[in-house]
Amino acid sequence: MKVIGVFFVWCVLLVLCWPLALLALVLAPLLWLLALPFRLAGLCVGALFAFIKALLFLPARLLGSPAKA
Repeated sequence: MKVIGVFFVWCVLLVLCWPLALLALVLAPLLWLLALPFRLAGLCVGALFAFIKALLFLPARLLGSPAKA
């Protein structure tokens, strides 16, 4: 659904200002490539925090916590 909305917005931009629409069409993949390392770094940091949380809660899981009904 998001892709259809972006397509319609791009079509409106194409009708109103075609050079800007073509520039957006060219720059969108370049911006995606520039953002890719930051997305990968965010994924790694999130995984690292999940690992640290699992390590910190490991003693509580091994000893067992009171069961909730």
